[in-house]
Amino acid sequence: MEISFCANKKVTTEQFIDILNRSTLAERRPVKDIDCINSMLKNASLVVTAWDRDFLVGIARSLTDFNYACYLSDLAVDVAYQKQGIGRALIAHTQQALDSNCSIILLSAPAATEYYPRIGFSQHPSAWTLPRDKVV
Repeated sequence: MEISFCANKKVTTEQFIDILNRSTLAERRPVKDIDCINSMLKNASLVVTAWDRDFLVGIARSLTDFNYACYLSDLAVDVAYQKQGIGRALIAHTQQALDSNCSIILLSAPAATEYYPRIGFSQHPSAWTLPRDKVV
């Protein structure tokens, strides 16, 4: 098995939903809202994908200015392909597309909180979120 990595290769809505489901990330993503999923793909600044031939096995979807901050909003690897370094490689390919001063920022899935420190991420003590149903 040889995994290839691509930046900004076209990913269909169906492929995106499928990899979210196969990675278990779908539990926290609006996979039944096709308009939202389409918008997530269309408006991403950077999408790095991992392929086993023509089969999508991983995706890193980011919103970024490429120079200062990159929000890695989705990192999904098919559970059958996990523990092979694909997630780490997706992050490395994301870094390669960014300026050397650009930091990657992410919110971890609860099951992945121990993964990110092992690959070099530091936990930030003052991250904040504002749910859509809360009005400022």
